[in-house]
Amino acid sequence: MRIAVVGHVEHVTLGRVPAIPAHGAIVHMEQPRFLPGGGGGLAFHQLVRSPAEVHLFTALGDDQAGAEVEARLRATRAVLHIARRREAHTRNLVLIAPDGERTIIVVGEPLHPRRDDGLPWHMLASCDAVYFTAQDPQAIVAARAAPLLAVTARRRPSLVEAGVRADVLIGSAADPREASSLADYPVAPGALVLTEGKAGGSVTTADGTERFAAPSSVVAGGAYGAGDSFAGALVYYLAAGLPVAAACGRAAVHGAAVLASLDPLDAQLPLGAPDSPSARALLTVDSS
Repeated sequence: MRIAVVGHVEHVTLGRVPAIPAHGAIVHMEQPRFLPGGGGGLAFHQLVRSPAEVHLFTALGDDQAGAEVEARLRATRAVLHIARRREAHTRNLVLIAPDGERTIIVVGEPLHPRRDDGLPWHMLASCDAVYFTAQDPQAIVAARAAPLLAVTARRRPSLVEAGVRADVLIGSAADPREASSLADYPVAPGALVLTEGKAGGSVTTADGTERFAAPSSVVAGGAYGAGDSFAGALVYYLAAGLPVAAACGRAAVHGAAVLASLDPLDAQLPLGAPDSPSARALLTVDSS
């Protein structure tokens, strides 16, 4: 199986704070650590935990932050297609409150690959699936050459401008930038998946809406990365041939797993063939 991720990978500093700072306050971050995160980076790292051949199309800045992100990406077994930018790489500061909820401060504009970057866009046609988190509508057109195109719902304006049909749109019902309906798209996606945290989520198609459950879990670490890990796992299980609702049920286990750790990359579960003993065992994992 060959899967590509097209999108941003940000330099993330993540740690615990005693409270989200009030106006004029100073707080001290505890247990800080760096990871290559963001919507594209976290989904990418989840997919790297599979037997698939993974390709990443991204853009990197020319400063220390960009170099540190690249070093971590190259430590994986993935194939990297990198557009170089003569600017600072995007940094994120992620504050994890005592209840595990995250607050994200984005420093600078996210760096995304563009169709005019000269990357090998033609190879996307040879992929079994593409997960798109970038912004360029023409890059979405290139990604549409794959048999399966999944797009984050946050890129709704870009998808509408591209005028192509996504097979699956993935978002959070609690995020106003992602919550939507099939009617919001001139070219309706094949399926709209909206997560709802502990309540699971829904899959809406032209035939109606079907719900999926989330495994029992406790936020022992932090909530950062749960949704993006779900998205990466969902793309994998869809590419492996599972129906959307069944794939969501599998992916929900992977989303819940990262709640056990402050660093989502430490807690992401491996992805296996849907019918393998290891994959079936994941469905019985008690994340509490």
